[in-house]
Amino acid sequence: MSGSETRPTAHGAGGLLPTDTTEDVRNRGAGRSPQVAVLPVGSFEQHGPFLPLATDTLVACAIAREIADAYPVHLLPPVTISCSHEHAAWPGTVSISSVTLHSVVRDIADSLRRSGVEALVVVNGHGGNYVLGNVVQESSARGERIALFPAPEDWETARERAGVLTSLLTDMHAGEIETSILLHAHPEMVRAGYETADAVADDRRHLLTVGMSAYTESGVIGRPSLGAAEKGKELLASLTDSFASYFSLLTSADTRAE
Repeated sequence: MSGSETRPTAHGAGGLLPTDTTEDVRNRGAGRSPQVAVLPVGSFEQHGPFLPLATDTLVACAIAREIADAYPVHLLPPVTISCSHEHAAWPGTVSISSVTLHSVVRDIADSLRRSGVEALVVVNGHGGNYVLGNVVQESSARGERIALFPAPEDWETARERAGVLTSLLTDMHAGEIETSILLHAHPEMVRAGYETADAVADDRRHLLTVGMSAYTESGVIGRPSLGAAEKGKELLASLTDSFASYFSLLTSADTRAE
């Protein structure tokens, strides 16, 4: 076989680890300025008894993989542990501080710029990573090209397109959206039990103070029973389409003109 017939896809390893060589990156960036890197950020936290601890990383990587298939971006490996302190009551959950996550993303952005990649999109798979919004705000104020994706509006558009019945408020954790994406992208990782695991807790005003365990015994907040692979496929397709405006903004001559 020729080299072109055996060359692995850019995302490889089940979509978690890019398989690009340095020449692949060089060739993809030729004639395009500025280049855009995509960094998936997940977590390692409980997702009930039927989804893996790495669910948020799997979701972020699935989104980033679809983006990399549709746009000329530099796909990075994921950050797999982040700010999951609200899930500390469940075994297996591991967290780092918000200060550490802030520093990690900043260091990655700095390193990318030194190698000629001027723009970074952080694809966040975990709602508790509030600090990522601060990273993007602070970096943008310094004139750097950086974005956080998906925004709540992107998720709402995707939810409507995919026919997801649960609202974003109710679908907080291990619910219809996450179960659907994993049923599509990694069905082998979804265990039995999601069909009967629905739990609703829309009033979570003290979540930051008391943690998730005050609102759910199982760790689930949402309606995973409504999850379906076809919904997961449509969610990812919608998010990929939504990414077009981010790509255009970050590659325009003046991001402030948009």
